[in-house]
Amino acid sequence: MAWVMGASFFGSFGALFLKIGAGKLQRNLLSLVTNWRLLLGIAFYLFSSVLFVFGVRQGELSVLYPMVALGSVWTLLWSWLILGEPLTRPKLVALGMILCGMALIGMGAR
Repeated sequence: MAWVMGASFFGSFGALFLKIGAGKLQRNLLSLVTNWRLLLGIAFYLFSSVLFVFGVRQGELSVLYPMVALGSVWTLLWSWLILGEPLTRPKLVALGMILCGMALIGMGAR
């Protein structure tokens, strides 16, 4: 379970850096390979995938895979803290629904 939680945490940084890197893109192919923010986002996603593989190797996929949704929670936090995106009521409701869904799935694993 810790592997999958770590994967969701690092994956959220992948999304953050892809967003930041996308804002720096220019209309040429060279900017794709010289954009360190974009490359860092890809690296975070790759690392996240490796952690996820280790996690699902030892646990139930039906319980662990919904934990990937935790990445949405982390991404919402980073978007608010780092990018200055607003935390709206619908986002907070969705956050609560994600956490409740994860709790229900976790209880079903027992």
